Amino acid sequence: MAETLAAAAGPGPRAVLADLRAVDGALYAAVAATPTPALDRGLRRLSHAADNSKISFAVAAALALAGGRARSAAMVGVGAIAVASASANLLGKRLVRRPRPDREAARVTVDRHVPMPTSASFPSGHTASAVAFATAVGVVFPPAAVPLTLLAWTVGYSRVHTGVHYPGDVAGGAALGLASAAVALAGAGAWSRRAEVG
Repeated sequence: MAETLAAAAGPGPRAVLADLRAVDGALYAAVAATPTPALDRGLRRLSHAADNSKISFAVAAALALAGGRARSAAMVGVGAIAVASASANLLGKRLVRRPRPDREAARVTVDRHVPMPTSASFPSGHTASAVAFATAVGVVFPPAAVPLTLLAWTVGYSRVHTGVHYPGDVAGGAALGLASAAVALAGAGAWSRRAEVG
């Protein structure tokens, strides 16, 4: 009877998680095995340029110089990066502790290589920060939404392309980035309301 009920309930959480990891690994291997010589150098450079959110901070500086809503967007975007970075590095990576992919075993071509980080793999901090910035800025300053969102997703893909993250790490980072943007936007809205009352 117990066996019948277990079968009717379907696979348990561990089995589902194992299947998702298998799909994640297969996607990583497929990216590694696909020759893309025309893209390798550009994606490697983009991945490196996104270290420590350098691209996002440069965009924020340009927006701040423009003044008005663009400046407000820059401030909220930087706040979103702070929330995403802290959440990914101080919480996510320490809680999950997923090992980095074995880039050599997957035969990721050396032309794609960036330095392999020593931190845990999940979630992707680069993706979390890029998505948080793009989302927060895009809400406050809509003209920037599409280009920054495309840039954020390209940064996320570059982390898989260069072999330092699984696709699941990027998906987790993106979800964290969206949540971080929501927190930053809510905080900015509360601060603005207090300023109006004061």
